[in-house]
Amino acid sequence: MSKHLPQLMAILNVTPDSFSDGGRYRTVKQAVCQAKHFISEGANLIDIGGESSRPGAQPVSVVEELRRVIPIIEQIRNFSDIPLSIDTYKPVVAAVALRYGVNMVNDITGLRDPLMRQVVAQAHCQVVIMHMQGRPGTMLRQPRYNNVVLDIKKFFQQQVRLAQQAGIKKNDIILDPGIGFGKTVKHNLEILKNLQQFSSLRLPLLIGASRKSFIGKLTGADVQDRLAGTLAAHWLAVHNDASIVRVHDVAAHKQFFTILSS
Repeated sequence: MSKHLPQLMAILNVTPDSFSDGGRYRTVKQAVCQAKHFISEGANLIDIGGESSRPGAQPVSVVEELRRVIPIIEQIRNFSDIPLSIDTYKPVVAAVALRYGVNMVNDITGLRDPLMRQVVAQAHCQVVIMHMQGRPGTMLRQPRYNNVVLDIKKFFQQQVRLAQQAGIKKNDIILDPGIGFGKTVKHNLEILKNLQQFSSLRLPLLIGASRKSFIGKLTGADVQDRLAGTLAAHWLAVHNDASIVRVHDVAAHKQFFTILSS
């Protein structure tokens, strides 16, 4: 086991339809209370999302997404300087969130939009390039790869090159192979077991397996009963060089990785 504690990215979805916590934090007060809870549990950063990316999710407008996330960012910045990430693929949402104090853009479309690359470059902020095959509405309709790990690696190489050409510094880039985003159960397991193949890219790896459906398909556990499977998946990821894990259950992960790294 690696002797380092992974960074814990806490998930704060302010949406009515996210697969695990949709509707739980629909008011600013509820969301801010949860952010305080995450901080007290030891989160290293908080990822705020105003649009669900679960399979079959429908997109929301820029106006609606901003309405959901900006008041929460404002409130958190009133009491904490914890790093904040905005989970969005919309350049306008990212730009506004950055002006309100966000430190990172988490883009599930992997910086495919040139305007998003421009926003990130101008802000000199960190960015997560995630791989997704298809779109949330269609991504689980028979996903296919020649070799899932090598195909994702080629995508990363291309997107990192485009990011740098846009003016984004390499040391601001984080890679996420997108567990569950256009992948079968077999694909997800292959990625987790072979993360070290991304090491040659010399960039931090983020893994978000928290409560994902592949855990339920393997174990039969309902979405709220997948903590043990989540911890196992994230242990495998960190063992294979991931340095950030995106989680719903901060305290459990903090305790788990503290013991493993002791």
